[in-house]
Amino acid sequence: MDISFSEEDRAFQAEVRSWLEQAWPPAMREKQAKSALGKLSKEDRVAWQQRLAEKGWAARNWPAEHGGAGFTPTQNYIFDLESARVGAPGVVPFGITMVAPVIMKFGTQEQKDRFLPDILASRVWWCQGYSEPGSGSDLASLSTRAEDRGDHYLVNGVKTWTTMAQHADWIFCLVRTSQEDRRQMGISFLLIDMNTPGIEVKPIITLDQPQDGDQEINMVYLEDVVVPKENLVGEQGKGWTCAKYLLEFERGNAYSPALKGAVQHLQSVAAATPDGAGTYADNPDFQRRLNDVQVQLLAMEYVELRILGQLAAGQNVGPESSMLKTRGTELQQAVTELAMEIAGAYALPFDASTSADGDNFQPVGPVSANGVAQDYFNTRKVSIYAGSNEIQRNIMSKLVLGL
Repeated sequence: MDISFSEEDRAFQAEVRSWLEQAWPPAMREKQAKSALGKLSKEDRVAWQQRLAEKGWAARNWPAEHGGAGFTPTQNYIFDLESARVGAPGVVPFGITMVAPVIMKFGTQEQKDRFLPDILASRVWWCQGYSEPGSGSDLASLSTRAEDRGDHYLVNGVKTWTTMAQHADWIFCLVRTSQEDRRQMGISFLLIDMNTPGIEVKPIITLDQPQDGDQEINMVYLEDVVVPKENLVGEQGKGWTCAKYLLEFERGNAYSPALKGAVQHLQSVAAATPDGAGTYADNPDFQRRLNDVQVQLLAMEYVELRILGQLAAGQNVGPESSMLKTRGTELQQAVTELAMEIAGAYALPFDASTSADGDNFQPVGPVSANGVAQDYFNTRKVSIYAGSNEIQRNIMSKLVLGL
């Protein structure tokens, strides 16, 4: 199989590289470099997504008829590769990447006209209401209820691990509208305005959160929340179909572009960090483990490129998405573990050496140690969300091995 880029793809890569160099602001590059996990404010991300929208590149997975870029799978991969090279973030996925494709496929024309323009322009932000206490990977066991009251639903329940809920204007939710023998039946897909009375957001404080930082995940409590019937996407009781369709976009990411950038950064830090008489780059045990990560990353990159070829030929991605999710998240964790080893004591999670705008103190350690612990703790979750890696292995065992 030919997995090399075509001349057209190379030309597109040059265009993307040139545009990112001038469009990704130096101030944001600096903020990314010295912030734990490269955390940007909502205002930062809105400004960046609007700049992408002006270029026509914000909604890469949207068809052109809805204002999307209409990128080919290869162009998507190239854009990720070049963005990782300069450290530019991707779009916040919940609106553009997740709920928008569901609205396009299952929504009414009125819903498309109402929601898609604001999502594209980043005027409205979304969060995802899937997981519940006791219903994570076993999502079909969810219990948040939506009682049919004629012209509206009355929603009661709790959603958890809700990323950026404190900033969201809307939430897309899986709710139970009826009890059926098969748990996947009787689930519906609702769009809910976060300003509706009865919604309360409470933060979940995690180990990766800086002392004065903005938390990432939340609990969302819904008590007698009135949701108009026109906010139902698809048929009542058929929300599981929408949920599965959305998960294709949540799990269908390429991991190697960002990981390649992270490994290159790790190599430069290792070469600059003393370790005994030499540096970490001279430490044979550290190099052995770094080499192992690089070999696994190279293997995964070639699998991703092979999948790109399949997608370009009009084929669907099957259990390979589970394979990439599993290996990609394991490599994310492995890279942060190596970074923690290099940082040593300077990786203390609440060390004030992680500077912020306006600080006038001197860091107590190297700049490369800033945010390393927060990054390490945060990536513990990546093997759990979007379906835990144990669930992904079950999928692979069934669809690949026939077990």
